[in-house]
This record gives sequence, structure tokens and C-alpha cells, in this order.
Amino acid sequence: MDLRSKARTLAGPVDDPKKLPKWNYDGSSTGQAPGEDSEVILYPQAIFKDPFRRGNNILVMCDAYTPAGEPIPSNKRCAAAKIFSNPEVEKEVPWYGIEQEYTLLQKDVNWPLGWPQGGFPGPQGPYYCGIGADKAFGRDIVDAHYKACLWAGINISGINGEVMPGQWEFQVGPAVGISAGDELWVARYILERITEIAGVVVSFDPKPIPGDWNGAGAHCNYSTKSMREEGGYEVIKKAIEKLSLRHKEHIAAYGDGNERRLTGRHETADINTFLWGVANRGASVRVGRDTEKEGKGYFEDRRPASNMDPYVVTSMIAETTILWNKS
Repeated sequence: MDLRSKARTLAGPVDDPKKLPKWNYDGSSTGQAPGEDSEVILYPQAIFKDPFRRGNNILVMCDAYTPAGEPIPSNKRCAAAKIFSNPEVEKEVPWYGIEQEYTLLQKDVNWPLGWPQGGFPGPQGPYYCGIGADKAFGRDIVDAHYKACLWAGINISGINGEVMPGQWEFQVGPAVGISAGDELWVARYILERITEIAGVVVSFDPKPIPGDWNGAGAHCNYSTKSMREEGGYEVIKKAIEKLSLRHKEHIAAYGDGNERRLTGRHETADINTFLWGVANRGASVRVGRDTEKEGKGYFEDRRPASNMDPYVVTSMIAETTILWNKS
């Protein structure tokens, strides 16, 4: 979650990442390279409009490589791009919709926005999708983020207040393949920039407050071309079976601290158990009523934590459901 950025001036407008030059940064200052060979190379991968500087200015999503052209260990985009460029995966046109939950914290006390310092608000119940000064905390930040993402060209499809007060969610998608990861990372960057301006801290911790409070996830809605066509429900059930057989591998890659969130309470399944069901928000994977009724559609993987890497999660779901042979 250690997002960083730097800026440079170009000679004129650019709308294609292939036309942008590679750049570099000091990897010894980020713990990614030794001081005697400190350069880490930035490869431009995706362009978005800059909602802060506006005009012809752009935000550029980059991934990072050694001077020899090898992806550095924290570069998860490179491996994801290989999976998404596989002809079998491309043929299935995988769609993703990611529900990013997060918590707004008071800057100096590291306590949720709207909570009394050193104390607790009333119990959960009235806050989810709530309105009013005693239920919704930070809406100005949330709406500013929504507008900025729309300006940037991110396919942000909605926002809502979450179950725990001070917690919110935005949704990115539907997005195809690796673009889901690009869009979610840039949406996170924009959120960090806006909270910086507001003097508020954004937390992607999957369980920011211990006890009887909801955690924060990044539910991943997913479908393939075969799932969206007639007979797709059978394809969905086979895909879910594959996910159940690789449950441990997925959990290990679905975010840090997820064991504090996946307890079997607060709309989660237990981390050690794989369950799926129709309209069941206490399951690992939820299938919507509409999907069951129409016999085609999508499903929701509810296991990813709020701090997951979307390149890892989206590509792993595609790999398991399309490429992996359970035999």
C-alpha cells in the first residue's frame, strides 16, 4: 500500500503510454535497491486525466524494473500482464468489479473520523448507507474522490457509507483484465491525495478497530464470457469448485492481516473454511439471486482484504478459473 509519486514536465500532450519515456527513481530511499546501484526504472503502463492539475495534465500508472529489465519483487503487474495476455484468458474477456472499503482516521489520534476521542460511537446499525451528521462522517471527502475519479476517466461505478462509522466504500468496474488493477490503484492514489488535502488519514487495514466492528474488504465481482452466456451458471459453479480447491493459496495472496477480518462474523466466512451460497454474505463466494434466476452472470469473491493487490487478486482468479486444471 506504499503508494508514491513524482512529477515531470513534457514537451506536449501525450495520450499513449507507449509514447512516454521511461524514467527512474532512487530505490535506495524506498528499500528497493542498494545505494551503490540505486536506480529503479519506471515503465509507463496506463494514462488517466489528472484531476488535480487538470487541463492536458495526466496521471501515469507505472510499474518498476531493474536497469537490466527485470521486474522488482514488489512489481506484481508484470506477472499479471502475462496471465491476462494468455490467449485462453483473452478469449474469455474477464470482467471485474472491485468493492474497495476503507476507513477515514483523525490524523493525530489514529481514531476513526466522527468517533469521540478515546471513546466509541453507538453500535453498528444506522451507519450503512446512512445520512446525517450523527451517522455519516467524511462525506465531503468521499464525494470529492468520486468526482475526481470520474474526471480522471476511472470507471468508478458507485460509493456508499459502510457498516462501521467512519468507513466507506467505492466500486471500480466493470473493467476488463489488467485495467481493473490499473484503475483501482489510481483510484487509491487519488483518495490518498484528497485525504492529504483534507488533513485526514485513509486506512486500508482489514480490521482497523478490534472487537464488534466490521472489518474492511475488497470484494471482487467476476465473470467470463462463458459465464455471461446461456448456460453460464454451470460454468460459474465449476469455477467456484476450482476456487474451493485452491482456497489456501488464494487466502495467502489476498492481503495482510486478513485473519483478523475473516472470523466467521461481521459478514465473513471463517478464514479456514470455504463456503459459497446464493445471496449469502457470510460465505467465501456469493452468487447473486439474479444470476441464479437468469442462469448466467457473475459471482463475488468476498475473501480479499481491503489492502490486497488488485493485480495479484484479479490475475489469480483468472488463472484458477480459466487456466488451472484441477486434475
